[in-house]
Amino acid sequence: MVTLVFLGAPGAGKGTQAQILKERYNFLHISTGDILRAEKEKNTELSKRIREIMEKGELVPDEIVVQVLKENIKDLDAKNGIIFDGFPRTVRQAEMLEEMLKEKNLILDKVFFFEVSKDKVIERLSKRLICKNCGKIYHLKNMPPKVDGICDDCGGELIQREDDKEEVVENRWKNYLEQTKPLIDFYSKKGILVRINADLEKEETFREIREILNLK
Repeated sequence: MVTLVFLGAPGAGKGTQAQILKERYNFLHISTGDILRAEKEKNTELSKRIREIMEKGELVPDEIVVQVLKENIKDLDAKNGIIFDGFPRTVRQAEMLEEMLKEKNLILDKVFFFEVSKDKVIERLSKRLICKNCGKIYHLKNMPPKVDGICDDCGGELIQREDDKEEVVENRWKNYLEQTKPLIDFYSKKGILVRINADLEKEETFREIREILNLK
């Protein structure tokens, strides 16, 4: 069992690479954003709290995020690995992740830092579509659906997220740079940070990841 964090700017290709590892090698893909969006639709006290916080446009507190993540890694049977995508975002969250993994008798093996240019991010996000139903990611240029606007897997409607629109990307890029540098330093000091050239096409990037993980 290998445990990974995928770290990088919005549009760096983290979700795409995690999806490939999930489909080809049976990795568990933990996308924090997807999990929180799904959790808030449930009928529980926790989901009610999350819904209230997200509807106000506020950040979900670290403690709640970790609680939700714990619930989603209960069943690790027949999994070759686990990928945390979108978490941690801060050094505090990174420390909480270490504690959470320790409780599960797991350690964080590697942190893949997807290095990408701003121009590439804008190109990718402005053409990215996501299934409204199952969350599968598509790209109009690099990974289009077989039928326009329809998910290949579940037949759900494909949409563009509001925060993927070009006018929003600049602000997301600025916030990413401010938030991520301390996290990069944190993992570099631990000796588990691996830099990946995410400007490459998806298969080239995946080949690099596969070689690092010794996957055949």
